[in-house]
Amino acid sequence: METRIMESVERYRRDLIGFAEDIYRHPEAGFCEFRTASKVKDFLEGLGLKTKSELGRTGVRAVLPVSNGPHLTVIGELDGILCPSHPMADKETGVAHACGHHVQLAVMLGAAVALSDPAVQECLDGSVSFLATPAEEYVDAEKRRWLEAKGVGFAGTGKGELIRLGIFDQTDIALTTHVHMVPVEEDFYLGNPACNGFSSELITVEGKAAHAAVAPWEGVNALSIANSAYNMIGLMRETFREEDHIRLHTLIREGGGALNCVPDRVVVESKVRAASLKTIEATREKVTRAFEGAAYAFGGRIHRERLQGYLPVRYRPADEALKRAARCLNDYTFREVSQGDFNNACTDVGDLTHLMPVVNFTYAGFRGGLHGEDFAITDWDKAVVAPAKLMALTVYYLLKDQAAQARQAMENFQPAFTREGYVDFVQKIIGDR
Repeated sequence: METRIMESVERYRRDLIGFAEDIYRHPEAGFCEFRTASKVKDFLEGLGLKTKSELGRTGVRAVLPVSNGPHLTVIGELDGILCPSHPMADKETGVAHACGHHVQLAVMLGAAVALSDPAVQECLDGSVSFLATPAEEYVDAEKRRWLEAKGVGFAGTGKGELIRLGIFDQTDIALTTHVHMVPVEEDFYLGNPACNGFSSELITVEGKAAHAAVAPWEGVNALSIANSAYNMIGLMRETFREEDHIRLHTLIREGGGALNCVPDRVVVESKVRAASLKTIEATREKVTRAFEGAAYAFGGRIHRERLQGYLPVRYRPADEALKRAARCLNDYTFREVSQGDFNNACTDVGDLTHLMPVVNFTYAGFRGGLHGEDFAITDWDKAVVAPAKLMALTVYYLLKDQAAQARQAMENFQPAFTREGYVDFVQKIIGDR
């Protein structure tokens, strides 16, 4: 059966690579991946699977014929990342597939190819769905407002919105994958290292306008307030502990108007990353004090608008089913995640890890840096074909033999949130405005 699964993927090699290349040439931004979603839908329906679409605007899901047992969801992500300097960036939006989501989608579809084989399905004591999710990449504050006006409840993350809508209610275990996000020499990296979470804010600095030459002393310079806060934040960095993995990012979204007028309004969007919710909150308060202190010193004011962030990824070692699947791929190397491994980046997969077991692996086959103009796929076997085999085999091992491996994963998992608790948690954040 393992050979049958791998040969099924192999027969679709050209289709999977062609799909990935097509998506690569047509990148789309989060919650607006309509063409990409349509291509996923067409591929899944071409396998004879029924689909549901427009989940959280663009999400697409197909479910294999249901049988009794655990329900596993294989996830792919639809969106690209804003990277205008990338050679394949969309000329209008600046979005490019500089994070590998185009090959990740192909991996999900390759797993669907193998697992939709009736002979394979007979071995599965459970059910499997394939879910293409919108908006894994960061959604800025302006776009969030636009999305909220269109009825998106949790506009900060695609998986968060799908959780809110109940799309994951039947999922017992999620399976995710990505190109390598930490330095790994091997072809496969099995398991989920801990990753940062983040919190975002939109900070509006209010000053007082005045003629910049005639009477600057009558104004309150909002840009000076922002610059002073930046200086204070910079001086705070020596207080950040290495084990907390703190990263601070800020962008001035609006920075004044006429050059001969004292700027009376500056808008800053900030992001605080850290390894725990406690550290995220404590660091965010430091940033707030910097802006409040600078505003007080100059005689201005600030207004803060909380934005939904991502939860940190909870560490999960490689499941036995995943390791067993990797051992079937004799031509490829792998290593397992260690508890001390850490990924300083963030992903909305972190939100899922607080609700259910997430079986994850990453893979090679690319060059350049994630989110960079030099990112490109260099080996289609390592980036699409072999990962698709590994994903399908992992599902097979989880659900064979009365789904013993899947049931063990479920029994050993302790959720940090129920769906209702998660929704309340996010609503409290975005309601604090």
